[in-house]
Amino acid sequence: MTELTSSGKVTKLNRVERNAWTKQKIFDAATRIVGRYGYAEASVARITEQAGVAQGTFYNHFDNRQELLDQLLPKIGQDMVRFIRERTGTAHAARQEIERFSAFFDFIREVPEFLRILNEAEFFAPNGYQKHLDNMSTAYVRILKRARLAGAINDFSDEEFEAIVHIFMGARGYLSRRYSFHDGAVTSVPDQVMSAYRKLITRGLFTVPEDDDGH
Repeated sequence: MTELTSSGKVTKLNRVERNAWTKQKIFDAATRIVGRYGYAEASVARITEQAGVAQGTFYNHFDNRQELLDQLLPKIGQDMVRFIRERTGTAHAARQEIERFSAFFDFIREVPEFLRILNEAEFFAPNGYQKHLDNMSTAYVRILKRARLAGAINDFSDEEFEAIVHIFMGARGYLSRRYSFHDGAVTSVPDQVMSAYRKLITRGLFTVPEDDDGH
């Protein structure tokens, strides 16, 4: 098997590269099929037809359909983490969080299937759903710990960080469903969504009387 590189040169893939390339094709096909039809209608036949591979080839990479479905969301989640990381600068931690928030919405425009895959996974691919949540939480808590170490966050414990991460993830999920879809397509979120999040992150929501100890 050969591959055309960005420079226009044709290179021959070795066995490991060929297997990785084929598996990626299956993941890409599964993303499109689940995004279009949902998990319930994402058959091996549909996925392999979309990928342009034989059904026998599918079983060289996955024991069964469920194994693929359980790996799909974590795989897309890791792609999302890389996508967001590449779009996050080196500014103050608060600014970085706003950039991560914005980059999430850029990602779902690039991969509009993600939200359906995420929303159905809890029922159709529960192992993959839990792994995705664990992956996201672990990566995000690590980011917040670094910000705390740099002095950009004060008075939060590791356990509170985990809760905050789930608040962040929940906000993204609900806001994307409310604002990101128009006429069946994923669109940019309105400016007020970005400004509301920026104000919440940098200012907080409520003013607190000086004699209030926060409890």
